[in-house]
Amino acid sequence: MTGQQSQPLVVVMGVSGSGKTTVGAALSQRLRVPFADADDLHPAANIVKMASGHALDDHDRWPWLEKIGTWLHEHELSGGVMTCSALKRRYRDQLRHHVHRVEFVHLHGTREVIAARQAGRPGHFMPSSLLTSQFATLEPLAPDERGLVLDVALPVDDLVQQYVDAHRVPDKKFSEKKEI
Repeated sequence: MTGQQSQPLVVVMGVSGSGKTTVGAALSQRLRVPFADADDLHPAANIVKMASGHALDDHDRWPWLEKIGTWLHEHELSGGVMTCSALKRRYRDQLRHHVHRVEFVHLHGTREVIAARQAGRPGHFMPSSLLTSQFATLEPLAPDERGLVLDVALPVDDLVQQYVDAHRVPDKKFSEKKEI
């Protein structure tokens, strides 16, 4: 990248049921950048495995994370918002390998809040029985990782506004965009 300012490139992360898709779609609309849901990039075998109540292992995740990284790379200059659990540091490192400047928005919530949300979305391929393994796998953002932690108990509009407020710069590049 040359000195030009590029659009935000964000991965909205968290355990299943944390609201990644809802928040990611709202954030991409607010930032006026493309949106993609990593669930749509899973190979069929991964979906079958999760739907049958089995957690994915790193071998299952590697090609999926590569697809996500490719999408991020393709949107490096135009910007974009991708949803992805990105539960482990090494998964986030794999995504950063594709685009160093990617930042993460970790949707954090208690197990009780997330379980209640999961109960309200019947038909999703990720069964609520895997929530325990998701929390066990989760490695929160480290201090040296670009990102922001947001509380999922807040309304979606508040979460999006918190992201925008955290990224305001002196020229107010975000606030100059008027909502229509």
